[in-house]
Amino acid sequence: MYNTSFIKKILLVATVVLLYSCDKDFNAIGDGLIGDDHFGLESEKYEVLAYNQEVTPIQSNGAANYGLGVYDNTVFGSTTASFATQVNLETYAPTIGDAPEIVSVVLSVPYYNHVKTTNTDGSRTFVLDSIYGASNGKIKLGVYESGVQMRSSYFDGGAQFLQLYNTDMDTDTGVDSYINFDKSKKPYVATGKPLNDDPKVAQNEEFFFDASEITDDTTDPTTGKVTSTKVAPEMRLNLNKAFFADKILKAPAAKLASADVFQEYFRGLYFKVERSGSSPANMALLNFATNGKITIKYKAKTAITTDPETTMEDKTLIIKLTGASAALLKEAKDSAYANAIANPNNKTGDDRLYLKGGQGSLAVLELSGFGAKLSEIRSKNWLVNEANLVFSIDTDKMAGTYEPKRIYLYNLDDNVPIADYLADAASSNPLLTKAVYSGILSLDPTTKRGTAYKIRLTNHIRNIIKNATVKNVKLGLVVTGDASIIASNKLKLKNSVISEAPRASVISPLGTVLFGGTSSATIPTGKKLQLEIYYTKPN
Repeated sequence: MYNTSFIKKILLVATVVLLYSCDKDFNAIGDGLIGDDHFGLESEKYEVLAYNQEVTPIQSNGAANYGLGVYDNTVFGSTTASFATQVNLETYAPTIGDAPEIVSVVLSVPYYNHVKTTNTDGSRTFVLDSIYGASNGKIKLGVYESGVQMRSSYFDGGAQFLQLYNTDMDTDTGVDSYINFDKSKKPYVATGKPLNDDPKVAQNEEFFFDASEITDDTTDPTTGKVTSTKVAPEMRLNLNKAFFADKILKAPAAKLASADVFQEYFRGLYFKVERSGSSPANMALLNFATNGKITIKYKAKTAITTDPETTMEDKTLIIKLTGASAALLKEAKDSAYANAIANPNNKTGDDRLYLKGGQGSLAVLELSGFGAKLSEIRSKNWLVNEANLVFSIDTDKMAGTYEPKRIYLYNLDDNVPIADYLADAASSNPLLTKAVYSGILSLDPTTKRGTAYKIRLTNHIRNIIKNATVKNVKLGLVVTGDASIIASNKLKLKNSVISEAPRASVISPLGTVLFGGTSSATIPTGKKLQLEIYYTKPN
């Protein structure tokens, strides 16, 4: 009996200690189990001060994808995206061979796409992804040898720094010469000289992003047999052969020996975009660096000593579109949009929040209503179960325009993600990564148009409540082209509100209009931006 009683006492004490520890930890971290008899789940809503902030010229290098083309938006205006990049030989110190005779020079950059149908003969029909604007859009595209040597970094006082290139540097990019077809035969600058082989409208004056599958035919030089290979849609430009014969095949060997020397000698490419007359335009997001290349095919005297001296062999040299690169943007803003972001109301907030990628705009959020109640929340030991911001879309303004699939909320004071983003699970699909934190576009099941974006900031709010030293920071809100990218790009000229903006926003051409947190009569009932927190409140 004694032993049994002693064991029961020990178990009772252990149970009390365990329950006390759990309750202490529960209160410390702000977590709780919904449905406990001692707690009731209640919702509180708080005012949010939200206002617009213009993104002035900003660093545009360091991205994986870049826009190319012209995107017209009825709300925000027009964005023209050109592109500049360094180039690299796939293999340095190549053996060119004697008496080289150039056959072709083809620049290729794959498009993002997916297969729509596969036909009985094996051919495929594709749909291009990441294309914005008119489906039949055309642009005027010129490819130049850059007159500016781009660099990935520079040294100052013995320290190495990242070289920054900004969205407004289009006028700074010098041009030495055309290197692809140009129907007009007019140089971009007075010192430039077009080097045309055969003007082709579809490659310059009326270039379009073609979704057609490509067939490459290869003829065996011995048997004459033709082999056909199917290739997914990609940009293909036949560049000027004479230019590359002189620049590459006849270059001194020392100029092709290393990357540093080669990039000083051949300073890269400049993709210049303009409107194609009065034609509707569009824009594509492209990954130039991963698979973009220039393929030079030529013939040279064989190195096999037993062959006749006049025998020529087929050779290939590859130039990759890798190295430092930058988006070069020109924004022609709609007057109403330009006025809204130039004159933000940071006292009582704006009734419409304009989020626009590129050299566009973001929204600044201050959780002022929540901040005013912090002392009360802490003193009453309210426990946060969930906290959300729901951003309702102004569907009237956004009617007929492309909608960003995601938006991104971050700590604007420090230009870092909030705790909820960091704690959430990642995915290889940028549209699905961090799905609990979210920011994913909600669609109306009938119209298939966007209605709202919801972002969870539960851990962010808990951290502020738990620790009085944690600052109730300003939050930034932007559109995002890739929710997995959290790096920031620096503004050319910082201001009192922002010095950086998220890189994933800079690479996106899209925008959206959201209702703000004011009490304006122009905001429909139920659409006003508020912070909603669900608590369990001890009795």
